[in-house]
Amino acid sequence: MAELAELHDALFSASPHRSNDILSADIDAVDAELARANIDLRILETQSRFFHDRNPVLWTGEAIFSVVSLLLRPTQPMPSCTAAITARLRAIPAFLGAMPAALTEPVPAIWIDRATREARAFAAFLRGPLHLWCDEHQIDSVERQPITEAAADAAQAFDGAAHWLFVLPHDVQSGYAIGVEAYDILLQRGHFCAQSSAELLQRVLGDMPAAKARFHALATEVAGSPEALGAKLADDRPAEADYLATFTSQFEACRDLALQHDQVSWPDWPLRYVPIPVWARDIAPQLYFLFYRSPAPYEPRPEHRYLVTPVDDTIAPDERERRLKAWNHSTITLNHVVHHGALGHHVQNGHATHRSHSRLGKIAAVDCASRIGMFLGGSMAEGWACYATELADELGFLTPLERAAEQQSRVRMLARAIVDIRLHTGAFTFAEAVAYYVHEVGMPEAVALGEATKNSMFPCTAVMYWLGTQGILDLRDTMRQRSDYSPRHFHDALLSRGSIPVALAARLLTATS
Repeated sequence: MAELAELHDALFSASPHRSNDILSADIDAVDAELARANIDLRILETQSRFFHDRNPVLWTGEAIFSVVSLLLRPTQPMPSCTAAITARLRAIPAFLGAMPAALTEPVPAIWIDRATREARAFAAFLRGPLHLWCDEHQIDSVERQPITEAAADAAQAFDGAAHWLFVLPHDVQSGYAIGVEAYDILLQRGHFCAQSSAELLQRVLGDMPAAKARFHALATEVAGSPEALGAKLADDRPAEADYLATFTSQFEACRDLALQHDQVSWPDWPLRYVPIPVWARDIAPQLYFLFYRSPAPYEPRPEHRYLVTPVDDTIAPDERERRLKAWNHSTITLNHVVHHGALGHHVQNGHATHRSHSRLGKIAAVDCASRIGMFLGGSMAEGWACYATELADELGFLTPLERAAEQQSRVRMLARAIVDIRLHTGAFTFAEAVAYYVHEVGMPEAVALGEATKNSMFPCTAVMYWLGTQGILDLRDTMRQRSDYSPRHFHDALLSRGSIPVALAARLLTATS
């Protein structure tokens, strides 16, 4: 705490501008304020008794993805990459060893279950498929030995963590609310939101009826009823022979449409859709696995890979059929092309990396390990990606089925914001959160339980999708009143701010335009 406070004071001394008066300040002042906000959040987490002293997933997740991030996007040259992987593996036993002493608060059973599954899954990976990664990258026996030895020790540490968590008393009565005061601090300092949780809730609740009505109308038109939409979407799937090519063709069509309508400057950042590597296929379903990893700003590559669940002859026919139904045309277009791989995250990351003058704004918010992905840059990254699907609809890119699916996503985005606010301000119990998803938006029970679990573990993060999307839409309405408005100039100006809160970007844009 003392170190955090000292760093905060040092940043303020270097640049005394605060969020309410940085509009005319230089970019260093903006970065200093973002850094102070991050420190404010770390102080809150230290004082709140909700995060690292209560949530085991923050321990297992950080340990796992510190390694997975390097495996998925190895640096060059390879010796430096293997050295970094080895160093992180060696640090894991001490890191996980500190978890029992830190978890001093009652831990909800669902959090323990998730952390235990993650720890066991990654331990098995370190003992097995990791060698396939070494094979893929032609790691010789000399370079492989340190990785293998460090992986064995790390696997044992994960086994130990899983066992300790398994025997830890499961708290089934604990509340999940972080509290109104803490939640509003997360809003203000994490997302630079000027509104309170109560004010945001009223707006989201006000938007929900119209969103649900539009979804009902679109789903009824294309599928007969909202309940029948899922089966209709599953049946609208590519042929097995065309599966992988569909991703590329939709990416190119999305890019061409955006350029044809002069919507945004498309970054020269080629993307290639490829099957998930063999070494990652067993672990991907068991962990939160990112198909799209943000390109590193200081690691230029001639192309970027987007990992796709494979459908090929190595997989049983019934499983291939199941995957084609899950990865149908709507899923490919809305999620893996528009939201992630094309107009959404990839374009946003391209602008942030190559055009942002903010040093913090260059940090990709999609998969940042330091929780910048949840705050500071989260509303821009996820807000822009969700806005991109709405923009694709406006431009006529979506089929009628895809339009219905996109509107369903809009309803679920609003629901996630409502549950996030109500759960963490104490208005919802966990059971009520699950029930809201089931009864109000039609989620299957298992999906609703998963959503509520994520809501409970990471306060004020689910709301950032709606907060960012609506913030961009509101800003666009404002900028459209100006005589020099054009879609491309607006989108480029917004994205050039980098991965910073949409609310802050809006204040900067309206002050300088």
